[in-house]
Amino acid sequence: MSDLNLWQLLLVGVLFCWSGFVRSGLGFGGAALTLPLLLLIKDDPLVFLPIIAVHLLIFSSQTIYSSWGQVNWPYLRKLLLILAIPKLAGIAGLLSFSPQVMSGFIYVVTFLYALTYVFNYSFKGGVYIDIPLLIMGGYFSGASLIGAPLIVAVATRHLAPAELRTTLFVLWFVLVCVKMAAFVMAGVDLQLWYAIYLLPVAGIGHFLGLRFNQRLVAAGQEKFIRVIGVTLILICIAGFWKLLTIDS
Repeated sequence: MSDLNLWQLLLVGVLFCWSGFVRSGLGFGGAALTLPLLLLIKDDPLVFLPIIAVHLLIFSSQTIYSSWGQVNWPYLRKLLLILAIPKLAGIAGLLSFSPQVMSGFIYVVTFLYALTYVFNYSFKGGVYIDIPLLIMGGYFSGASLIGAPLIVAVATRHLAPAELRTTLFVLWFVLVCVKMAAFVMAGVDLQLWYAIYLLPVAGIGHFLGLRFNQRLVAAGQEKFIRVIGVTLILICIAGFWKLLTIDS
């Protein structure tokens, strides 16, 4: 990120504050609702994904430590078995394709998620729907860390409310560890100094998100998610325009 100017760096800081807020406020979506915005600043997912991953490891560790007894280990093992191969396939795609291709992929997936937010649509179905959703979620998670909405859609139907948040945080922790190991083996710059510099602003967002989560009620959540969906659609349109005009 050394090529970014001061204003771009300030915007990156604001967006990582937003990422922390969403991650702790909703329990997922820190990457899905932040990465499209970051790509408008610098069109390369491999610059930002390691930073997002480091922050997720740090803040999820706190949640896991304080709520260890609320993890549904049998279902977590089942999820990991289903997600393992799609996750690795997604990582291979991320490391193989150009930044522009992966950015376009991220915008497409985010746009589809945004439509479900705007129209308040939730994925439904039994085992014949759950497995494909988890496979897609695993691939998207490996490719860009934005597979959480699909995984959450399935896990919500199988986990008690008291288990959901902590079990998912353990899942995110394991999946991100796999991704970080792949980054190290591939020689990707982990941007560790920038991850440290951005940790305080992400921490502010995390703290605000915790307070938001405590006050969140069903009606308010629905309206909030719909606004997020409209915003994401506008962001994706801007991102597509940027990709189409990048060579102009």
